[in-house]
Amino acid sequence: MGSWHMGYWGMHRHLPAQILCPELYHSLADSGGLPLLLPLDLMELSLVLGNLLILILTGLLMYYYSATFRYYTKVTVLDGYLIAISIVSLPFFVAHGRTVENMRIIRTVMCPIRYLLGIKVKVQGKENLDIEGPYVIVANHQSNVDFIVMFEALPERCVTVAKKEILYMGTFGLCCWLSKFIFIDRRKTDHAISVMSKVARTMHQEDLRVWVFPEGTRSYGTTMLPFKHGAFHLAVQAQVPVVPVVLSSYNTFFNREKKRFTTGECTIQILPHVQTQELGPDDVPRLTECVRQTMLTTFQKMLEDAREHT
Repeated sequence: MGSWHMGYWGMHRHLPAQILCPELYHSLADSGGLPLLLPLDLMELSLVLGNLLILILTGLLMYYYSATFRYYTKVTVLDGYLIAISIVSLPFFVAHGRTVENMRIIRTVMCPIRYLLGIKVKVQGKENLDIEGPYVIVANHQSNVDFIVMFEALPERCVTVAKKEILYMGTFGLCCWLSKFIFIDRRKTDHAISVMSKVARTMHQEDLRVWVFPEGTRSYGTTMLPFKHGAFHLAVQAQVPVVPVVLSSYNTFFNREKKRFTTGECTIQILPHVQTQELGPDDVPRLTECVRQTMLTTFQKMLEDAREHT
């Protein structure tokens, strides 16, 4: 009998108390006679930490070896960053009220995300922005990456024309509104013309520069789509210069169709301004095509240079 008891307890002496005698365990635990963390709790904690470590290592391996996983991770990081930074920055925007000066805050908070995503930005021809008074900047539109790189070349007191849908993107849209973004409904031409006419009247009053993507939609870095006339009507109506800005193709590091989002470099080429003095509404189509052709030639040359260096 004694040897049987010795064998039983010998086999079970390493089992936790809550399994061997649950009534005694709970009684002692309730009275403070046992610590809360017993072997079974340590085992559960080890399993949780082990699974978490496996999950992290799996994620790192997939990020390193899977281009698709890396693409969606970076896109999620970008979207999450915009939401988080708009929530954190919102009190500062509200404190200043609705003013173009809030663009300085956006420019400041957008700098870290470029380093986080591994995007280098090089600006050429920045001296072409040394213009007294208001002017209109026209730039090619490729993807959401534009919103990361454009602030490297954004001059003081410059507002951006954006699609109306951004206004309804929660705190991010509110921050853009407080920074005096110009929202237009692309589906309603009359509305867009009306908004642009108001902007033309206020550009001189408030000494504003206006950044416009005249393609109206993304081209995804392969070419330039036809330009809409709105930005050029604005420049002619306000009698201010047009400054063409060309963003180099992102295809070497960002490609939506191929789900590629790696580290890379973008070059922003700022071209000499084009005067609109003494031009009228009838000159807008010719002005539009002339500026587009100049920008397209520059874009294609930058694309060829990039291919030669790859």
